Amino acid sequence: MKNKIISFTLLYILLVNGITPLYASRYPIKIITNDWTTQIVLSIITGELLENRGYQIEYINMPTSAQWYKIGSGTVHVQMEVWQGTMEEEYLYLMESHSILDLGNHPATTREDWWYPEYVEKYCPGLPNWQALKKCAHVFAKGNDEQRGLYLGGPWEKPDSDRIIALGLNFNLVRVSHGDELWVELENAYQSEKPIVLFNWTPNWVELKYKGKFIEFPEYDAKCEIDPSWGVNPYSTYDCGNPKQGWLKKIAWIGLKQDYPCAVQLIERIELNGSQFSTLSYWVDVEKLSHQQAAERWLKENEPVWREWLRFSCKD
Repeated sequence: MKNKIISFTLLYILLVNGITPLYASRYPIKIITNDWTTQIVLSIITGELLENRGYQIEYINMPTSAQWYKIGSGTVHVQMEVWQGTMEEEYLYLMESHSILDLGNHPATTREDWWYPEYVEKYCPGLPNWQALKKCAHVFAKGNDEQRGLYLGGPWEKPDSDRIIALGLNFNLVRVSHGDELWVELENAYQSEKPIVLFNWTPNWVELKYKGKFIEFPEYDAKCEIDPSWGVNPYSTYDCGNPKQGWLKKIAWIGLKQDYPCAVQLIERIELNGSQFSTLSYWVDVEKLSHQQAAERWLKENEPVWREWLRFSCKD
């Protein structure tokens, strides 16, 4: 009932400001939700705004690995967070096959890589330079292996194993099954100032709560992934870090523009900066709001922003 009240309130605001909803839905627009906070909250915000332009909305939860075929074939329609560091290859393939629309970049830039709390530098002098890890891998050891460090990776596919081999790092990789497990381990380590190095990304709420730094691996270049002769190891690929100023895009199934051009135009106008993304995740992961509550809070506190997004003339 509360969600309906929010929707009717937004509808009333649109009407009194002369913004006419478009009651043109022939099929529901299916918005993908994945398994991290900002993607889910932004998807709900997008859905609320589309609903108040008269569209029917469905949220379809799936892992990122399953979304590419489905959005390319039109089984689902909208993805509000495509990260360069994790999803560029699939994005480029679908663009080249003319299966999706690029609906623009968010102002936020991204980075996804190995990260550590700032206090770890007293255990491993030389950080954030990656070569320091060669000298102090043992301080990150856990369990019976007292010499090999442990790197805690996220559940998303990254070339961490290849990088460990290419750069000669004495580390074992352990992947968590869900992103939230990273923050449990980080909090436990942080409370007792135990050394930890783990996967992190920005924008993210972590930067609002913990002081820390990304490991500075050799600079990323596309050749690093395909040409062994490039980089510090002439016999191996992936001897580099991930992109430092990565893009963050919105995409949609290509057929959506023909069926619902006004919905596509609205999605193009929806954009968040890095601070806004970090705040959304902080509300959920630290303040413990639900995804729906965080979306409602954002809509309430940012009415001038989303009202401007909706202020355009269009008819499907």
